[in-house]
Amino acid sequence: MIKIGKWQTLKVVRSKEFGIYLAEQEGDKDAVLLPRKQVPEGLKAGGQIEVFVYLDSSDRPIATVNHPLITLGEMARLKVASVSKIGAFMDWGLEKEILLPFKEMVGKVREGKEYLVFMYLDKSGRPCVSMRLYDHLLTDSSYQKGDQVEGYIYQINENFGAFVAVDDRYQGLIPKQELHQKVSVGDVLSLRISEVREDGKLNLSIGKPAYQQMEEDSEMVYQAILSYDGVLPFTDKASPEVIEREMGLSKNAFKRAVGRLLKERRIEIKEHSIVITDRTH
Repeated sequence: MIKIGKWQTLKVVRSKEFGIYLAEQEGDKDAVLLPRKQVPEGLKAGGQIEVFVYLDSSDRPIATVNHPLITLGEMARLKVASVSKIGAFMDWGLEKEILLPFKEMVGKVREGKEYLVFMYLDKSGRPCVSMRLYDHLLTDSSYQKGDQVEGYIYQINENFGAFVAVDDRYQGLIPKQELHQKVSVGDVLSLRISEVREDGKLNLSIGKPAYQQMEEDSEMVYQAILSYDGVLPFTDKASPEVIEREMGLSKNAFKRAVGRLLKERRIEIKEHSIVITDRTH
């Protein structure tokens, strides 16, 4: 049986002026056309050829020797060619673009932008793609805590954080408490693995290793206090919301940075403020 969305080796069962028909064997009723312009020279009846089968603009199976950017059951980053009333059409390297239905989108997509998608067949047997990747990502990576990785954000949940496809392949999460900058679906970030969970899923951090991040955070806090003319109008006892808004840091990260500055005797903590004591840095 000819499989839509996959590469397969088929036999030439008959030839026409406009192309050749291919099937698994002689007598099969579901032969598929390979257009004449793609037929290799010398290929005759009885010969075999490896082709990719998809559906043409009339939803009829058609074969091609051209290589699509994604095949059935795979994930790949595809660019949005256009957005219509039924969804987005994405460039997958073939003449007819592939549909990303609205129900398979995660947020709004923009023309010209790339998104990581999974290819499937809809109820009518038509190739489509989906941005809903959670069930298709793997949990058997060889990564360890502290490793630096590249991650694609494929979904954002206000309760859990940002779901990430590490290397476009493995399941990861930037927990809500680690998100101290605005991110969007489609963003590709350099991340650090903060934990490899028992189920193999990866917890991720946008920040650098703690000692390095603390050094950068403390310098950033110092410069921020300078911008307040040397007197920050709140302390590390302020609410997490105030610290997040003013510093872009979690309360814990802010406390660590303040602690480092205190240890270096560059600041002094008053009842309702933090004051710079050393302006030589």
